[in-house]
Amino acid sequence: MSTIKFTNAHVIDPVAGTVSQRDLYVADGHIVDTVANPDEIVDCGGKYLAPGIVDIGVKVAEPGERHKESYKSAGAAAAAGGVTTIVTRPDTNPPIDTPEALEFIRRRAADAVGVNVLHMAALTKGRLGQEMTEIGFLQDAGAVAFTDGDNVISNTKILSRALTYAKSLDALCMLHPQEPILSAGAAVTSGKFASLRGLPAVSPMAERMGIDRDIAMIEMTGAKVHFDQITTARALPALERAKANGLDVTAGTSIHHLTLNEFDFADYRSFFKVKPPLRSEDDRLATIQAVASGLIDIISSMHTPQDEESKRLPFEEAAAGAVALETLLPAALRLVHGNYLDLPALFRALSLNPATRMGLPCGRVDLGAPADLIVFDADIPFVLDRKSLRSKSKNTPFDGQRMQGKVLSTYVAGRKVFAQ
Repeated sequence: MSTIKFTNAHVIDPVAGTVSQRDLYVADGHIVDTVANPDEIVDCGGKYLAPGIVDIGVKVAEPGERHKESYKSAGAAAAAGGVTTIVTRPDTNPPIDTPEALEFIRRRAADAVGVNVLHMAALTKGRLGQEMTEIGFLQDAGAVAFTDGDNVISNTKILSRALTYAKSLDALCMLHPQEPILSAGAAVTSGKFASLRGLPAVSPMAERMGIDRDIAMIEMTGAKVHFDQITTARALPALERAKANGLDVTAGTSIHHLTLNEFDFADYRSFFKVKPPLRSEDDRLATIQAVASGLIDIISSMHTPQDEESKRLPFEEAAAGAVALETLLPAALRLVHGNYLDLPALFRALSLNPATRMGLPCGRVDLGAPADLIVFDADIPFVLDRKSLRSKSKNTPFDGQRMQGKVLSTYVAGRKVFAQ
């Protein structure tokens, strides 16, 4: 493999918490101390060089809904967005709940995608919450974690069995903290604004109730768990107690809940309908503070492609979800431009922490780490045109919005997979 020298770069090191102007060298797909005569010299032009984003919880709609997103289109969107590793959800049609289904999508991804792809499998068969999957066989087949996505397992006996078995295999489980009956059918977060719009709503307490129950289950079983989306201030004290008590728990949140709030869907704009629904501004600010303090470990895109037919419906009937592989970084840079986070802290949440939770060596610029890297301009302004997105589905809430920050080039194991 070729050797590369990145020069004239501001290198973001999320481990050391620094941004420094220096050269970075790559040989045999890994970061090395130096290269005597590099095959290629990349002049970064004073822009930022950072570890590639590790995105946990990406939906690729294969099998079953390939018209919404294929592995080929998701891979292209990821590379353009600076995402060098995607960890896919099993909420496909049918769900990824058998070793055979997992092998099928592994082959599809290997044939079509230029970035790293890892796969989660379902925690229960059919994601129905009634019978746990063959976790051991799925783990042997390559599943890196287990989740039913936003289908909450309401039967605590089934959940306890699944978590206990996962614990015995040291398998990571991802849970969606939500009280399922209280939140069923909700389109927005409850409050005066939701009432004025006449939409079915759910209290933020549903998230608090869900995380309280799940933490009790984790304490009982000793399982290793990642909460996919913490979006309310009321859920944070429970998360803080769980970590203080030594439970093996991490938490994430979505980029949409960090950068948008409940007022954004004002005119029943269904592209702003996500799950859980957008929260109050107080909740948004509290979630940002939790990321800044490290209480919330990970920022994810929660990329959920929906076609026009699913979204161009009355708000209550429209499908939930938004694409975000390409918009994750420029949206996240709003937190930097707004002085909520610095760049090392941002890339801890985008790259280092998700890689660490998944047991991956990437997400850092340490010597010996894989050369999964992005070069980006944090300041370049643009107006997003959703039709320019590489995802098959175009359901982004950021359409027409002014954004700052673009990926200039993306490298996976030292191989360029995207250039602006």
